[in-house]
Amino acid sequence: MKTDLTHISTILTQALDEFRPSADTGMTAIWELWNSVAGEGLAQNAKPGAFNNGTLIVHVSSSVWMHQLKFLKTNLMANLNHALGTPLVKEMRFKIAALHN
Repeated sequence: MKTDLTHISTILTQALDEFRPSADTGMTAIWELWNSVAGEGLAQNAKPGAFNNGTLIVHVSSSVWMHQLKFLKTNLMANLNHALGTPLVKEMRFKIAALHN
């Protein structure tokens, strides 16, 4: 008896795609694009932390970076939305937090 086997990653991906909230899908896309949009120096000191209802919370390594990002916010949002191909990020807020790679 021959059975067609399906790899578990295929099953999990299909299940996640079906049941994942759209905010999670947006956050996944933001994570994938962040380093290229932000640039290496900024990406080492700021990471997307959460995304909800168009607001992206960015975790930053220090108050100095938080201050700098406030000046870059408009351009960063425009570049991120351009890379996403849709105006997904409507607001960006910054929070000092431990960064995880």
